[in-house]
Amino acid sequence: MGILTGLLTLPLAPVRGTIWIAEQLAEQAARELDDETTIRRRLAEAERDLELGLLSPAEYEAVEDDLLDRLEALNSREWPEVPL
Repeated sequence: MGILTGLLTLPLAPVRGTIWIAEQLAEQAARELDDETTIRRRLAEAERDLELGLLSPAEYEAVEDDLLDRLEALNSREWPEVPL
């Protein structure tokens, strides 16, 4: 990067920094969403919410289906099928 380009793009440095931070946060959020421990914890929380009456049975089933699908997808990515 030349001096002139550096000087002209200097006002954009805070924007580039903000974009970098947003990208890092998005990557971390994606990792946490795909973490098996997080999925199991959210499943336990949904079950507790059902027992406390904070979720209806239909809402619980929707949450459970979504979380179990994510868990299944995560496990299938970690353990590829081995041909027999």
